Amino acid sequence: MAKSSKIAAAPEATADSAETQAPLDSALDDLIGYALRRAQLKLFQNLIGRLSAHDLRPAQFSALAIIDQNPGLMQADLAKALTIEPPQVVPLLNKLESRALAVRVRCKPDKRSYGIFLSKTGETLLKELKQIAAESDMDATSNLDSQEREELLRLLKKVYQA
Repeated sequence: MAKSSKIAAAPEATADSAETQAPLDSALDDLIGYALRRAQLKLFQNLIGRLSAHDLRPAQFSALAIIDQNPGLMQADLAKALTIEPPQVVPLLNKLESRALAVRVRCKPDKRSYGIFLSKTGETLLKELKQIAAESDMDATSNLDSQEREELLRLLKKVYQA
């Protein structure tokens, strides 16, 4: 006895159905984490493009800004501020040191510890990078007005500082 197998034909796609069809990721529209990640990718792609002219990544820019605000910071504290594992700080600092943007200085009380400082070159570059980051941020969020930007920033801080 032969089984007949019928395969349902796929409905033919029309131009109208393609226009009214929901985006492929619409099942995730109500997830805040998904929306945050998509927004973060847009912001970072914009910033990465701008920082590439200086051969830097967002984490390196962040490290420079944190070191500038906290001269003498220890590597473990920098890792914590960047929310990365301490071993990941070493190659990041190696890159900054090789470019003469930051220096590790051995602490006198504990010869095993190093404080991290920006060099003069790092300080000068950071001023330019802060401007680049601010412009990138504004461009990537240009569809928000200033009040919406402030509210979004307030809400995001409320989420991650909780």
